[in-house]
Amino acid sequence: MSQPGRSIVKPPSRGRTVALSGACSFLGRNLVDVLEGDESVSRIVTIDIERPITGGPKTRFYEVDLTVPSADERIAEILGAESVDTLVHLAFLATPTHAAAWAHELESVGTMHVLNGARQAPPKSLVLRSHTFLYGATAKNPNFLAEQDRLEAPAEEPFFADKIAAEREVARFAEAHPETKVTVLRTAPLVGPTVGNFMTRYLSRRRMVTLMGFDPLWQFVHEVDALAALKLAVDRQVPGTFNIVGDGVLPLSKVVSLTGNSTLPIPHPMARPTVATLWATQLCSWPPAFVPYLRYLCVASGKQARERLGFYPACTTEEALLDFISAQRLRDARLVREVER
Repeated sequence: MSQPGRSIVKPPSRGRTVALSGACSFLGRNLVDVLEGDESVSRIVTIDIERPITGGPKTRFYEVDLTVPSADERIAEILGAESVDTLVHLAFLATPTHAAAWAHELESVGTMHVLNGARQAPPKSLVLRSHTFLYGATAKNPNFLAEQDRLEAPAEEPFFADKIAAEREVARFAEAHPETKVTVLRTAPLVGPTVGNFMTRYLSRRRMVTLMGFDPLWQFVHEVDALAALKLAVDRQVPGTFNIVGDGVLPLSKVVSLTGNSTLPIPHPMARPTVATLWATQLCSWPPAFVPYLRYLCVASGKQARERLGFYPACTTEEALLDFISAQRLRDARLVREVER
């Protein structure tokens, strides 16, 4: 076992070695697949409780539960033994859960474990996936939020609080370890033909909850664009925080219209208790802390990602949504055919 506070000397290796915590997440398993085809990458070190299905001959799997107190020592050993030069931290939930205590251990405490391991075996670069919805939806938001704006998502909601805490831990790590280039990618909600999260569940509802008298602007990023941004961050190792968003925005009314679904309009004063009841009975994919996003805009500027990271989305917000809708309708048609057989 390694000793806390001691840096582990890494043996030299040929080609790059990229490690992924949360390798079985949506972006994790897809990044593994992309890295398998990258000739500049010699090894892919996957850290999770299960082996990613996309792993190939380059991939090595280490079973690590980030909620276990000894996880940081295990991660330090892995990073040092594998001579990891790039660490990608993706161990976050895509959808809110009622198991808030476990989620806190995974996301907030788990991030501390990953960073404690990285302190003992510092990589050349560290990439964290985060979210634009952490800016919060408030009446004072500008038309487009920039990376320097405060993260003001409701702190009482664990789904937000744990991710904000993870960003803060990474910022402290970056300040204490200037030798490691730290990149944070705040992605807009992911949509596309294969991704599943709280947003795709909301968009799949036949009746979508809305607030009477409010029609906020929304923003998405296509799942393939999010993956492309992650690969850029791995390759270019540009330090800083970047909003990863699709071009353009859509009013929520237009989003509903494109899906072909109907609305379940709720008066604003009744919204939180109504959504709380739906969340408690698992008839809603998100808790009441998400209600402000049905009232106020929370859209981010992708200017810094274009200028410094070189990220240009292939799909606009509307194109990303339409791709999701097309895939959803195809799945529904297949289901109908299977039922009719």
